[in-house]
Amino acid sequence: MKIALLGYGKMGKEIEKIALERGHEIVLKKTEENDFNGLENADVAIDFSIPTAATENISTCFNYNIPVVSGTTGWLEQYDEMVVLCNEKNGAFLYGSNFSVGVNLFFELNAYLAKLMANIKEYNVSMEEIHHTQKLDAPSGTAISLADGIIAATDYTNWTLENPSENQIHIDAKRIEDVPGTHSVFYKSAVDEIEIKHTAFSRQGFALGAVVAAEWIKGKKGIFSMKDVLNLG
Repeated sequence: MKIALLGYGKMGKEIEKIALERGHEIVLKKTEENDFNGLENADVAIDFSIPTAATENISTCFNYNIPVVSGTTGWLEQYDEMVVLCNEKNGAFLYGSNFSVGVNLFFELNAYLAKLMANIKEYNVSMEEIHHTQKLDAPSGTAISLADGIIAATDYTNWTLENPSENQIHIDAKRIEDVPGTHSVFYKSAVDEIEIKHTAFSRQGFALGAVVAAEWIKGKKGIFSMKDVLNLG
């Protein structure tokens, strides 16, 4: 399979390594210094760029009729626009806030726990996420996905990085050198606390998941997520 890498930072390089190990070919390494030359040769594109470049990368793939897998976070205000454009172009689009298999299982655990806790009002929920100091957005896309999973099942209506008001989930976003990603969800009462936690040891799990998603989406049309790739629906 021929892959275009849209974004060639640390994640892009890790994706390249795993893609080559799995027998794929890299036909474009898109950075701020070059253009989309070579994209037309790709079977699929993987976007791990920066928030300001994501929509251009994704929409260009639709215009070239190339399926795109995106793991860039911090741009989701334009997500619905990209969905509309994908459908207009009869394209294929898979966005994931996190491509790790473990994290996607953690999403399911988080949603199930939220349903269990929905009517138990003695507990207040909060979250913590820790990432490396180079991460541009806060909170992480993974943390937002976790918060959305809780909101969908409970009376909580929003999340905040500040002091929470009623029905807001507080997210404590920390940036510490060389931390790939740690996410915790806490349910605390006056007498005890329930915690679920996912800790990533390296970027390898994220990169492998992105390549697996690219292999899965080739030849498909529509809007997808990692739930489709992992058959978690």
